[in-house]
Amino acid sequence: MIRTIRYYGDPVLRRPARPVTRFDEELARLAEDMIETMHDDEGVGLAAPQVGEPLRLFVASRCRRNEDGELEHLEDFVMVNPQITQRKGAQVVPEGCLSIPGLYVEELERDLKVRVSYQDLQGKAQELEAEGHFAQVLQHEYDHLEGILFFDRLPEEERRAFLEEHRADLARLQRQAKALLKELRSKGAERSR
Repeated sequence: MIRTIRYYGDPVLRRPARPVTRFDEELARLAEDMIETMHDDEGVGLAAPQVGEPLRLFVASRCRRNEDGELEHLEDFVMVNPQITQRKGAQVVPEGCLSIPGLYVEELERDLKVRVSYQDLQGKAQELEAEGHFAQVLQHEYDHLEGILFFDRLPEEERRAFLEEHRADLARLQRQAKALLKELRSKGAERSR
């Protein structure tokens, strides 16, 4: 099932997510929905807060560009309660976000290599090393679990310039987020009757 992606301005995106403690069918269904939603929106990663679930869970796709320049998903990962345990090197990359559609920064510094410890959907400990684009994706999604958005990683002056340049777009997204929250609350109230 495709989930609704929450937009900039939704408070769930700014709160640190809580640890997952139940590894059950509901968690597996959430992860499956998130992978479907990520692919449907042509993303390479999606954190649970982005679909309104304040849990320490994200999905990420190791990808490559094919001969036509299209993104090919090679392998999808589900990471529960992840921790970045090692960081090495630096890379400067363009970056955007499904929760802030249409807005990007051209140059954002990220670690070149990371090691992530996490649990799988059965709660078993796993570890993964990544570099380049996939390392960037993992860092971006991990930030979502901490309530951090990509432009928060810009140096102060660049961050202010980004916010000023995109003030109208961000205000529009905030209005959409508020309208979506109102709609979701209304649907929830109808279901509980």
